Amino acid sequence: MDRFIALATTVASGLLLTACASMAPAPPAETPDGLQLVPDTVFAEVYRKPGVDLTAYSTYGVTPCEVEFRKNWMRDQNSNRVSLSNRVTQKDVDRIKDALGAHCEAMFREALAQEPAYNVVEEFTPGEMVLVLRPAIVNLDINAPDVRSAGMSRTYTTSAGEMTLMLEAVDANTGDVLVRVLDRQRDFDDSYMSWSNSVTNKVEADRILRRWAGELRDGLDKVRAGG
Repeated sequence: MDRFIALATTVASGLLLTACASMAPAPPAETPDGLQLVPDTVFAEVYRKPGVDLTAYSTYGVTPCEVEFRKNWMRDQNSNRVSLSNRVTQKDVDRIKDALGAHCEAMFREALAQEPAYNVVEEFTPGEMVLVLRPAIVNLDINAPDVRSAGMSRTYTTSAGEMTLMLEAVDANTGDVLVRVLDRQRDFDDSYMSWSNSVTNKVEADRILRRWAGELRDGLDKVRAGG
């Protein structure tokens, strides 16, 4: 497990630096770490290390899902809140990140456990052919977070927000990133004002994460089959 945590820490900075690429109208053909763009996929961007053979892996690991809000999100939220009782605090941020990260990881593991189930291990020894799958959520932007204030308040929005979903496939022994998938997801904006709270936000996040996990599973199935 310590190797998983160390590996997650090593690649975390690369995840955050490359997340903004999913927002660009024309993604680069090659990343700074040498991954090449794969055209015509169901995701916004897929990068792959040239010549890599992912069919050689039969054992997989899954690291905890990292979650990062978009830059200045808390500051922007609080700039529109007059009362100190309903301001977003660092505790709110940490609570949301922990809950969403755990939910993202659970959904991804659930997709991998569907038949035929992937061989997912929690520990491995040096020399094993293990492909570590690293899910992440970056550029998280929640329009109406449900803060735990003392007073009664309601927030109405037309969209729950957006986030960029990411997955890196990393060789457990070398630490090399072999595949990087980025996909920006936005809640449907129907221009109809509705009450937003932790329940409605979770419903939208669940819908997006469940679909994304299923699409990633389908993609991994195709890779394992040599596609």
